[in-house]
Amino acid sequence: MQKSKYIWFNGKFVPWNSAKTHVLSHGLHYGSGIFEGIRAYSNKTNTFIFRLEDHYKRFYNSAKVAMIKIPYSKKVLEDATIKLLKKNNLKDCYIRPLAFIGDGAIGINPANNKINVIIAAFKWGTYLGDEGVKKGIRTKISSFARMGVNSFMTKSKISGNYINSVFAKREALNAGYDEALMLDTDGFVSEGTGENIFIVRDHKIKTVPITTVLEGLTRDCVLNIAKEENIDVIEQRFTRDELYIADEVFLSGTAAEITPVREIDDRKIGNGKPGRITKLIQERYKNLVKGITNSKHRYLTKI
Repeated sequence: MQKSKYIWFNGKFVPWNSAKTHVLSHGLHYGSGIFEGIRAYSNKTNTFIFRLEDHYKRFYNSAKVAMIKIPYSKKVLEDATIKLLKKNNLKDCYIRPLAFIGDGAIGINPANNKINVIIAAFKWGTYLGDEGVKKGIRTKISSFARMGVNSFMTKSKISGNYINSVFAKREALNAGYDEALMLDTDGFVSEGTGENIFIVRDHKIKTVPITTVLEGLTRDCVLNIAKEENIDVIEQRFTRDELYIADEVFLSGTAAEITPVREIDDRKIGNGKPGRITKLIQERYKNLVKGITNSKHRYLTKI
């Protein structure tokens, strides 16, 4: 991550190092906040924010689930994001909106504590590394199960929920892997620490239904690309051993983009290299987000 000059904080553009909150903020102590991850991409001519409106729609949906009333309209935050990129002179970058409950009441109930909203934008490469995107990553099944639907809300990006992913990620890294794959409480494959998961078998794509996982916007793009390429997609639960015998496995997410998985639990996936369908999805996705295939696509907000 590379620092930028300004962060949008409660309606003002403030210097990066001046964007501070109180140490007794409720969100810091209890994870009572919601966030989004958005990316902007550039081609030789223009810079676009990818699915800006869709990301803020999910941001407000997360706030509704978390009972956090955002004191700004969706339009204000969208406009602030565009201005922030211009003010920081950013092109290819990552954007992190966050709303969190501030200081005041210190107990579990936040009472009438102020809601703070920030938008940060900065240069940041793909979540699992450029080499991972090119050659695939090594993963392991985590000993930490993805929390069940009665323990956390799967349709919202609530900050506190992600401690589950933090535990799984650190366990995987400490064991020498690049990423963790998590099972649900019934033992079926769920997600990565911040990505949706896909397998390819017999030229068909299979992915986990959204009943227990986040409705990923990149996941949605993968489904649309597959449809356009006449690739069959099955939304169905599957087991860890089906991962092992898949022809291809890949992950999707705003941060991770489209990342191939070459190994799971020390078992080579396919021939140990990104497969044909994975590379096709990668290429189509790259051209889409950069406005190469269609710069007037409804997903693209020009800067």
